[in-house]
Amino acid sequence: MIKIHFVFDKTNKSQKLKKLIVKKYRNFPPNKSDFIVVAGGDGFMLNSLKKYFKFKKPFYGINCGTFGFLMNKYSYDNLEKKLFKSKKITINPLEVIAKTEKTKKKLIAINEVSLFRQSRQTASLRLKVEKNIIIKKLIGDGVLICTPAGSTAYNLSVHGPILSLNSGKLAITPISPFRPRRWKGRVISNKLKINVSNLDSIKRPVAAVADNFEIRNIRSLIVKTNNKLKINLLYDKDRSLVKKIKIEQVRKNT
Repeated sequence: MIKIHFVFDKTNKSQKLKKLIVKKYRNFPPNKSDFIVVAGGDGFMLNSLKKYFKFKKPFYGINCGTFGFLMNKYSYDNLEKKLFKSKKITINPLEVIAKTEKTKKKLIAINEVSLFRQSRQTASLRLKVEKNIIIKKLIGDGVLICTPAGSTAYNLSVHGPILSLNSGKLAITPISPFRPRRWKGRVISNKLKINVSNLDSIKRPVAAVADNFEIRNIRSLIVKTNNKLKINLLYDKDRSLVKKIKIEQVRKNT
């Protein structure tokens, strides 16, 4: 018998689906399940991935949100059959070390980590890739570093590049750059480590956001891909994440 652990968002649509599913399926504990099914939107999926990835189970999303880029269509018909026939995509999240004046915190980011100004003053940042300084002083609203899975999210909204899922790349994208005004960012290997430093943390405080978790008053960030951490996402044949990214690439180029 297939064993599924269900996770439901608190939205009306997710809760309606919960009432239908609990009549048909038993909700097994995550450590004893074969699959983890998440009913919600992309934000809720990101939270669920971070909460449950330690159980090393594949995730299948049912879209109860708006866009649902990480999710499958809203349906629970033939769910067991869909799970067994689904296509697996493996992603490696970002590992982020965020330092403030007094603390150091380790985070993971599935989509992206962003560094924003948190006052009326623009951010003043220095960017290094390994030992090489790529920008001595970036003045603007901030910068983000994204994975291929997250390249069609906030990164695309700030005109960053769309990365193929198997590209082995990360994108560094400025957010409203004032100086250098025409810097479009850089695409780098996901084997490289990125260091972002706040050059004026007193006058120009910045906040870091790993997907949807925020830490304020950041002094520096160290970002790299955690290749040892593998998260498996399951998609219906017509909802492949690879296919979705390719569609977005075509839209951007037309």
